[in-house]
Amino acid sequence: MNLSVHYKEKLTSVFLFLHLDRIMATLHCSKSGYHFTARFIFVPLSPFHFMIFMVKAVFFDIDGTLVSFNTHCMSDSTVHALNLLREKGIKTFIATGRQFPAINNLGGMPFDGYVTMNGSFCFVGDYEVVRKQLIPQGDIEALIAYMQEYGEFPCFFLSEKDAFGNFFNDAVRKVFDQLNFPTPQILPLEAALGKDICQFVAFYNPQEEERLMSALSHCETARWSPYFSDILPKGSGKEKGIEAVLAHLGIQRSETMAFGDGGNDVSMLRYVHTGIAMGNAGEEVKRLADYVTTSVDEDGVWNALRHFGII
Repeated sequence: MNLSVHYKEKLTSVFLFLHLDRIMATLHCSKSGYHFTARFIFVPLSPFHFMIFMVKAVFFDIDGTLVSFNTHCMSDSTVHALNLLREKGIKTFIATGRQFPAINNLGGMPFDGYVTMNGSFCFVGDYEVVRKQLIPQGDIEALIAYMQEYGEFPCFFLSEKDAFGNFFNDAVRKVFDQLNFPTPQILPLEAALGKDICQFVAFYNPQEEERLMSALSHCETARWSPYFSDILPKGSGKEKGIEAVLAHLGIQRSETMAFGDGGNDVSMLRYVHTGIAMGNAGEEVKRLADYVTTSVDEDGVWNALRHFGII
């Protein structure tokens, strides 16, 4: 057996010159008298090349990745895939733009942790918080001043447990119906003052984005819909939430995978060892992913995990 080592920016890969469809191997090692087992996955890169890496944690976006926009629930194949991962001892995590109380479409499926509000609020296990980042009050004041000058648009404010917005319009109703999203309270913009806000969900024209974001100097935007953008504290993002989760649990980036479909998933897909774009993802997301699977309505999660030999 000939071995060669190939170095990439995010990982070191070892290629085996074998002609097989898929190999599952359990390696028994001994070090200082301790015996342990490591699960390696051999992934075909070409008819004669296989990549070896360990998988300990998989992160999943929800809407358009685990959950169909058409059915508002997970497919049987996705549920089965998640159960198989857990049976194999691989940890599963949610990485979503939603706040935790708004996650209403996973059918009670257990996960090992949650990266919520695009990394602004993250916890593992039994609600052990590992990251919390707030939008500065100055930027909330700046947002209100911006709307007073240029006109109001629908904006929804998310804290750890509460959500409220200033008003609904047809675009908001369409998105909330598409996502089967819980209906928040309607309150004046000023209700956000003095609150611990982790994220805005702002329904404005994309052409207005540069002007708006120049007014919010401590925020950044993650757009995954033509109708709205998630506005986050600067320095947040799903990859920051994943980084905090991995550090807390002692898991390496080289032991991770992630699935996503939206613009707010790009940083996550690029951060993990293997980033997988759903077939229904935008072209930019697909271009930046390591692998593109089938769509959420065509068993995309199941097919990718089978492709990589993980289940």
